[in-house]
Amino acid sequence: MPATESSKPRRHRRFRRRLRTRIILSFVLLGFGLTVLFAYATIVARQRVEDQLVEDVMNRNLDESWRRFAQSDGQVIGAPFEQVKAYYYLPDKFESLRINKPEWYALPDGIHNITDIGDDGKAYPFKLGVRKTPQIWFFLAYDMGQTARAEVQFKRAVYGSILVFTVFSLVVGWWSASRVMSPVSELAARLRAYRGSSNPRPLAPHFPQDEVGELAKALDDYSGRLTEVVQRDREFNADVSHELRTPLAIIRGSVELMLSRPDMDEKTRTRIQRIQRAEQQCTDLISALLLLSRNERGHGNTDVARVVDQLLDAHRATLGGKPLVLRVEGEGGVTVDSPEAALSVALGNLIGNAVKYTKEGEVVVRLLPDAVEVIDSGPGLSKEDAARLFERGYRGTHAGHSQGGGIGLSIVSRLCALYGWQVGVRPGEPKGVVATLRFTPDRGAPSDEPGGAASRDA
Repeated sequence: MPATESSKPRRHRRFRRRLRTRIILSFVLLGFGLTVLFAYATIVARQRVEDQLVEDVMNRNLDESWRRFAQSDGQVIGAPFEQVKAYYYLPDKFESLRINKPEWYALPDGIHNITDIGDDGKAYPFKLGVRKTPQIWFFLAYDMGQTARAEVQFKRAVYGSILVFTVFSLVVGWWSASRVMSPVSELAARLRAYRGSSNPRPLAPHFPQDEVGELAKALDDYSGRLTEVVQRDREFNADVSHELRTPLAIIRGSVELMLSRPDMDEKTRTRIQRIQRAEQQCTDLISALLLLSRNERGHGNTDVARVVDQLLDAHRATLGGKPLVLRVEGEGGVTVDSPEAALSVALGNLIGNAVKYTKEGEVVVRLLPDAVEVIDSGPGLSKEDAARLFERGYRGTHAGHSQGGGIGLSIVSRLCALYGWQVGVRPGEPKGVVATLRFTPDRGAPSDEPGGAASRDA
């Protein structure tokens, strides 16, 4: 039993390292193969060059032997040794050497590199060995022309081999990378294929027990846990929606029944109407939050002007003695494809913040062909508040000790992202804030302008 248990971790490690091993082996084999091939090609090229040079020397010696034999009528037989020539000078020839070959005369003992210019104007390099004694001076000239030509040919062969093996390594490397990384590419392709699916299939059965298989298992585990969280979230939202709608429906029925009584005094009627408006706001907010939690775009044919009038009437009832005027500019007739609850929540936050932070003056809701502008005469916004407008939980410096959790504009931003709307703010002139809710994307402008009255109590 202990031996079996100890063998499992080793097998697991071997499997886990298979992908890394394949990569290492691929590069090792590539380097080894290229080295062997290059060495073999170098040897072959060197042998071919040397054979060619030897054959060239032998052919030239044969030609020279025949020429001498022919010119001497058969008296001279033998081949000259072309690459090495020996010269010697006795003391009576020293002065002649000084005159005819002064560069040789001045050389000390040793091996020297010499270049002579031939009758044809070409340079002929050779090595000259010098040994001077009082009785005789020896000079041994070794022709380097053959060696130079051999070096040129050998370099050409080596450069050609480098080019060939570079192209070969590129092809082999490309093929190796494709083979090694094909499981990763397949995993990515399967993940892309599952995009948008509410019930993705397991990935691990499609891959071997290597690093990619371990990654697929981890992704399956993560996907399962994420699916459970999303499912619990959806069930929670559905349960909360159902449980909240029931008491809200009871409140709505009770309020409507109470408002139907003709003997009710005006003060009580005003309070009950306020309860009715609060119930409607809760219902709209629940509907909007359900749409966001499900990431579903509800449809409808909502009249923007009618929603604006309802919101302004609701806020007028809460002004009390506040010196603030709420009015509408522009013409109606604009409709949007969304439920009335979603539009009411989006505009309600913008108008509610403008009313809340404008102590006196007016709040103007301007109806445009493709947008709604909420213009207030409040104190405006700082740059810091404008930059952090739609951050969840952020409450601007003008919020003070007012109530609010700082999530209103976060919900507005998410609704706009869901329906493809644009929400933005800019400073008013000479003060205040202009908040804009645009229903058609503006292709020529940035999607969201930072800042706005709503950021003071998002």
